[in-house]
Amino acid sequence: MKREVKHNGHDSESLKKRALNVSIKEGTAASISANIGDNNIIPFALLLNAKPIHIGILSSFSGFLYQLAQFVGIKMMNRLTRKKIVLWFVFFQSLMWLFIGLTGFLVFKGVFDGYSIWMLILFYSLLMFFGGIAYPAWFSWMGDIVPPEKKGEYFSRRNRIATVFGLVALLAASFFLDYYKTKGIALLAFSILFAMAFLFKFASFLLFHKQYAPKFRAKKRDYFSFWAFIKRFDNFGKFAVYHGFFNFAVMVASPFFNVYMLQELGFSYKIFAVSLVSYYIYYLIFLPVAGKFSDKYGNRRLTVITNVFFMLTPILYCFVKTPLSVILIPQLSSGIASAASVISFSNFVYDSVSPRHRAICMTYTNFIIGIGTLVGSLVGGLIVSYFHPSGISPYIFVFIVAAVLRGLVAVIFLPHLKEVRKVKRAPASYTFFMHPLNSLHIITTKLTQIPGTALGKFKSLRSLSP
Repeated sequence: MKREVKHNGHDSESLKKRALNVSIKEGTAASISANIGDNNIIPFALLLNAKPIHIGILSSFSGFLYQLAQFVGIKMMNRLTRKKIVLWFVFFQSLMWLFIGLTGFLVFKGVFDGYSIWMLILFYSLLMFFGGIAYPAWFSWMGDIVPPEKKGEYFSRRNRIATVFGLVALLAASFFLDYYKTKGIALLAFSILFAMAFLFKFASFLLFHKQYAPKFRAKKRDYFSFWAFIKRFDNFGKFAVYHGFFNFAVMVASPFFNVYMLQELGFSYKIFAVSLVSYYIYYLIFLPVAGKFSDKYGNRRLTVITNVFFMLTPILYCFVKTPLSVILIPQLSSGIASAASVISFSNFVYDSVSPRHRAICMTYTNFIIGIGTLVGSLVGGLIVSYFHPSGISPYIFVFIVAAVLRGLVAVIFLPHLKEVRKVKRAPASYTFFMHPLNSLHIITTKLTQIPGTALGKFKSLRSLSP
C-alpha cells in the first residue's frame, strides 16, 4: 500500500486539494489584474501619443521577451524550487504595475513627457519578462497538483471563475476611465487603475505563498538542447514550427484591432470595453464546445478550425464600422478562434509530449512562437506606419495582408501535422467547410513548388480533411 507523504500533519492528497482551491483564488486575482492592466495598455499608450510603430514595438518586444524568459525559468528550476521562482517573479511583476502607473502620474505632472512611451515599453516588457521566467515553474507545479483525469474539468472551472471576475473588473475600469476622461484627467485615472493592477497582482503573490507545492527536482537526463529539439523535427516539432509562422501571421494585425476601434472607429472606453467583454463571452461559450470537438474528432482538426477563424477575423474587420457590428461579427469569429486555439494547443502538447519533457518542450515551442510574435508585430507596425497604399486605410490594408498570411500558413503547414491519438471520422460538415482550404493548398503547392530546404521534412502533399 502506498504511504502518503505527511506535511505539517496533513497528507499530500489533502494538501493538493487545498492547493487547487487556493489556485482558483490566485487565478481570479491575476485575472482582475490583467483585465484592468494588460487590456488597458494600448489605450494608455495611445494617450501617451504612441504611433503605430510604437504599438508594434510594444507588442513585439513584450511578447518575445515573455517567451525568451522561459529559457531562464527552465534553467532556474535546476537550482531553485518551483515555488520560490514563482514567488520572486510574480512579486517583480506586481512592482512593474507600480512603475507603469508612476509613468502616467509623471506625465500628468508634466515630467518625462517626451520619453513616456519608451518608459512604458521598458516597464511592460520587464513585466512580461518576469512572467515568462515564472511560467515553466508554474506550469510544472500545477501539473503535479491537478489529478490527470481532472485537468480539463479543473482548468475549465478555474478559467471560467477567473474570467467572470476579470470581465466585471474590465467593465468597471472602462466606466471609471470614461468618467475621468470627460474631466480631462484620463492620465491620472490610468495611473490609479495600474495601481489597482499592482494590488491584485500582489494578492496573487500572497496566495501563491499559501499554495502547497510538492517536492520536485529537475533531472539533467531529461534536458535536451533547443537545437536537438529543432533537429529531431518530429510531428511535435512540425507543430511548434507551424505555430511560429502562425503567430507571425496573427501578430501582423492583432495589435492594431484595438487601435482601429479607438482611433478609426472612435469608440469610447466604455464601448471599447463592451466589445472586449463580448469577445470573452463568445470565448467562454465556445470553450466547452471546442473541448468536446477535441475529444471526439482530434486536435489537428481543431487546429485547422482555429486557423480558419483567425483568417476570417481581419477580413471581417474590413467591413464593420459600428459598435454593434463589431460585437456581433469579428468578435464572434475571434472568440471562436481563441477558444479553439486554447484547447487544440494545450491538448496537442499533453497528447504528444511525455510528462517529464512537457515543460521543456513547451518552453522551446513558446520561444519559436516568440520569434513569430516579435517579427509579426514589427512587420505590422512598419506596414501601418510606412508601407501602405495611400488610397486605403493603413489598418484595413494590414488586416488584408494578415488574412492572406494566415491563409498561406494554413495551406502550407497544416496538411503535414498528424493526429496523435485515435479519433472519430470527421463529420461531413467539417469536410465541406475545409474544402476551399484543401483546394487552395493543392493550387499553392503546384504553383510555388516551395523548395524542400524551406520546409525541412514537409514533402508530401496531404489534405486538411482526414
